[in-house]
Amino acid sequence: MEKLFVIKIGGNVIDSEDSLRSFLKDFSAIEGKKILIHGGGKIATKIGEQLGLESKYINGRRITDDATIDLVTMVYGGLVNKKIIAQLQALQCNAIGLTGADGNIIPATKRPVKEVDFGWVGDIESSKLKVESLMLLLEAGLVPVFAPLTHDGQGHILNTNADTIASTLAVALSSLYDVRLIYCFEKKGVLESVDDDNSVIKLINKQTYQQLLNEQRLFAGILPKIDNAFAAIDAGVKEVLVGDAKDLIQNTTDKTSGTLFIQ
Repeated sequence: MEKLFVIKIGGNVIDSEDSLRSFLKDFSAIEGKKILIHGGGKIATKIGEQLGLESKYINGRRITDDATIDLVTMVYGGLVNKKIIAQLQALQCNAIGLTGADGNIIPATKRPVKEVDFGWVGDIESSKLKVESLMLLLEAGLVPVFAPLTHDGQGHILNTNADTIASTLAVALSSLYDVRLIYCFEKKGVLESVDDDNSVIKLINKQTYQQLLNEQRLFAGILPKIDNAFAAIDAGVKEVLVGDAKDLIQNTTDKTSGTLFIQ
């Protein structure tokens, strides 16, 4: 099976022009098939403030009302996405900017209202993903770059978590490619000691994970990322890696410097 890298880049790298430039230079140097998924939350908040729109959050999640969905569509799907595409083209990486609405690749449903009405937020309908459209782009030598937006099939764009988009695409493509899903963030990987950036746990399988949990050696904030990683592996993704955006090139090789999750 041919190798495919599905790479998610988080907000802190996108918020810094220098970090983003450096990351995109590394991303463009990765050989073979690859997909990029990006966020852009702080930029949307900043532009919202300039337009007199206040961002509302509950439990750290953005409430996407009518004004906010227009804002994030402009910022994520327009400003951030197209700036990334232009920089990749300058690096001779033939990228194409997408949302989940393009090619009907990622259909979703508006999140049902329970205790909280999150507004125009999308939950992905995994069974309806159109990976054929994505395969056509990959096989044509294009590099898809996704903004964190999906659609509901009724004409509405939906704000959707970028981590979730990355893992859903990785799972959907794992029957066609040998997929490594890479989550880039500001730490070097999963740390044994949260205060020691060099205490990276290099390899985690379910057995070691259980052991680390029993010994209470994991920082609570990393647990959702680990659960995400194992969910992807259980659904067919061969490898998931969590690591520093600065180590991207190394983390596409066999000698990874982040934390690699395997079956």
